[in-house]
Amino acid sequence: MPETSGPTGRTPETDVIDFRAAEHLLAARDPQGAVKLLDSVIAAHPENTAARLLRARAFFAAAQLRPAELEFTIVLEREPDNAFAHFALARTYERQNRPEQARRHFRLAAALDPNPQFLRRADFDG
Repeated sequence: MPETSGPTGRTPETDVIDFRAAEHLLAARDPQGAVKLLDSVIAAHPENTAARLLRARAFFAAAQLRPAELEFTIVLEREPDNAFAHFALARTYERQNRPEQARRHFRLAAALDPNPQFLRRADFDG
């Protein structure tokens, strides 16, 4: 009998398959499909930061900015040194016309990782 992760009958293998499929859907520009797959993965594994980060990216790609903001914030509560999550949260704030919050997270991203894209957006000279 395969090991299940709850009353839904899902197995850890099912969750991995759904996570990988969600990555492919997001790459194929189907963020809504990715979110649907990730909802069940996160329901089974709410502590999984990688799944939350992927779902945040999918929400962002679908222009669902408030859910994206929430997911990026959860990721940063767990991994405050995640430069990409800071950068993505900054972009989310930017799209919501919240420039001061965006600037703060652009700068945090650049401080954590000197990625040229992060540095450009940090505007340390401005």
